[in-house]
Amino acid sequence: MRLEDEIKQVKFKSDYQRAMLNIVFTANWLEVGISKLLKHYDLSSQQYNVLRILRGSRPNPLNLLDIQERMMDKMSNATRLVEKLRQKGLLTRIQCPSNRRKVEIEITDKGMEVLRELDPSMEENDELLAQRMTREEAHQLSLLLDKLRG
Repeated sequence: MRLEDEIKQVKFKSDYQRAMLNIVFTANWLEVGISKLLKHYDLSSQQYNVLRILRGSRPNPLNLLDIQERMMDKMSNATRLVEKLRQKGLLTRIQCPSNRRKVEIEITDKGMEVLRELDPSMEENDELLAQRMTREEAHQLSLLLDKLRG
């Protein structure tokens, strides 16, 4: 569906304004779909992102700064996210005995199991793009988005 129909706006100041609004609207639309999948696991998309980051670094632990640098949403409160995931038993936070300021964070087996359960649903969600655009179009879209972020 066209952006104009979705937000009930007929005119935009420019093609640039329409493009910007379309990006924001589409990002929110994608986020809603992902949030529905994660709701069953009582996870936010930011928490899911932290778990994926930790799975990718496994078996090496990460510190909070490493996680923050790799997060999709740079405005997230990584400390709070890590603590919530720790309380759920999905990761561990271990303070280094020789340097109390250093904290090593690792995904637990339970966290890995949650991701394994989620993987098929998330891959199915990714297929939404394959149903709506060609591989070449998806590649071109990625290039354009990379260019926008410059």
